[in-house]
Amino acid sequence: MLVKTYSASVQGLQASAVTIEVNATRGIRFVLVGLPDSAVKESYERILAAIENSGYTFPSRAITINMAPADVRKEGSGFDLPMAIGILATEGQVDARLLNRYMMVGELSLDGSLQPVRGALPISIKARELGYEGLFVPEANVREAAVVNNLNVYGVRHINQVIGHLNGQEPMQPTVVDTRAEFFAKQSEFEYDFADVKGQEQVKRALEIAAAGGHNLIMIGPPGSGKSMLAKRLPSILPPLSLRESLETTQIHSVAGKLKSDCSLIAQRPFRSPHHTISQVALVGGGANPQPGEISLAHNGVLFADELPEFQRSVLEVLRQPLEDRVINISRAKYTITYPCSFMFIASMNPCPCGYYNHPEKHCCCTPGQIVKYLNKISGPLLDRIDIHCEIQPVPFAQLSQLQPGEPSAVIRERVVRARKIQEERFTHLPLGGGAVHCNAQMTEKMLHTFAEPDAASLDLLRMAMERLKLSARAYSRILKVARTIADLEGSEKVQSQHIAEAIGYRNLDRSDWAERGT
Repeated sequence: MLVKTYSASVQGLQASAVTIEVNATRGIRFVLVGLPDSAVKESYERILAAIENSGYTFPSRAITINMAPADVRKEGSGFDLPMAIGILATEGQVDARLLNRYMMVGELSLDGSLQPVRGALPISIKARELGYEGLFVPEANVREAAVVNNLNVYGVRHINQVIGHLNGQEPMQPTVVDTRAEFFAKQSEFEYDFADVKGQEQVKRALEIAAAGGHNLIMIGPPGSGKSMLAKRLPSILPPLSLRESLETTQIHSVAGKLKSDCSLIAQRPFRSPHHTISQVALVGGGANPQPGEISLAHNGVLFADELPEFQRSVLEVLRQPLEDRVINISRAKYTITYPCSFMFIASMNPCPCGYYNHPEKHCCCTPGQIVKYLNKISGPLLDRIDIHCEIQPVPFAQLSQLQPGEPSAVIRERVVRARKIQEERFTHLPLGGGAVHCNAQMTEKMLHTFAEPDAASLDLLRMAMERLKLSARAYSRILKVARTIADLEGSEKVQSQHIAEAIGYRNLDRSDWAERGT
């Protein structure tokens, strides 16, 4: 007897349908074809134990399973459930008449319970696209899959629940998630707030500008000056995620298996802070079984690199192309995958190996050569792609001991959102806009000439900065983008000389200037 069940596999961020054909004939063998990987090949032992421990009988016949399309490699253990249901259907233990209405995915434990799988959200989107009535997923994945409307999503704890539903004995109820209500309820829940920060007004101003324009930023200062503390509070002042951005971000985290069981849609912008020992593959993605890297997990959010010079130089250099293109193309012999990676890059570092160069109170014990060598760990091309360079000094005791809280994140966020709305209105009507450009940091050179053209006084300031700091053409464009953001925060239609002057001030840690100060 031939029975077909339906599942899906995930490649990149997209799911593709897989038809599982189960044929039972005379004999005692078990054959699995269709380019299965090791995890799929090992499913026989899991399925056999799960069926018998659930009170059913494994067929005493030859079982042949084909996973179509046969020329696409099948990876992961999520095919256990549809294969087990198909095997039981060949013996009449499961009613096969309803199988064409459902897609199913799940890894079986030996007792018949289901373990979570990766990529439940893309699979759910594919099931709706193909017109299936329902989708069976492990209970741990049901909330992320149930955000897709017009599809009945069933959370399964045990294989017996699926069997009872298909046989009409104990129909299951689909999970219903009020996506919008949960999404908007969680958008303003932050663990960290700028009200806790004492002093550091200049740095907070720089972070506000970075958030308003989507700019990359680096903080340099001695240990304990608050670099990491300030960076962790950046998501609390970023504009709220839109539903479209949330769905994109949730898909990436679903494929990577990073979603919690109680999570439906990600409501807050992600904040990723990888350790400096991270490898290139872990940062950008890929591997034998391709997975999103940290830069994709930070999509629509923040990637924070603490102690930037401690990262391997080869790892930092792979950031150059994603910072410009906002996508990462991973090409290997067996696959080519594109992951989105539109993120704000925030970095922090000490000014020297001992950390106390230019400290107001403590003495630096590093030689000029050591300082230059330490700063040279950050390449010029990477530094050029960082729009705002900000020095940070320790907070005096008089400010630390103040009981009055600082400006809360909610107030700063209002100004940021107001500036972002100005930018969205500006770019929506452009031929190259249309949703492709959302903030000033993403402006093209043509847009710069249209919206951030400096006047005569501003040109003189820029000329002096270019000559004194030996800035590159890319740094020139970054200054104009930051100046445009400062003008938007003030509600100014034109970029004026004071906006250019402040933007130039945020290039005072440029590479050539650092080297001169180090010597």
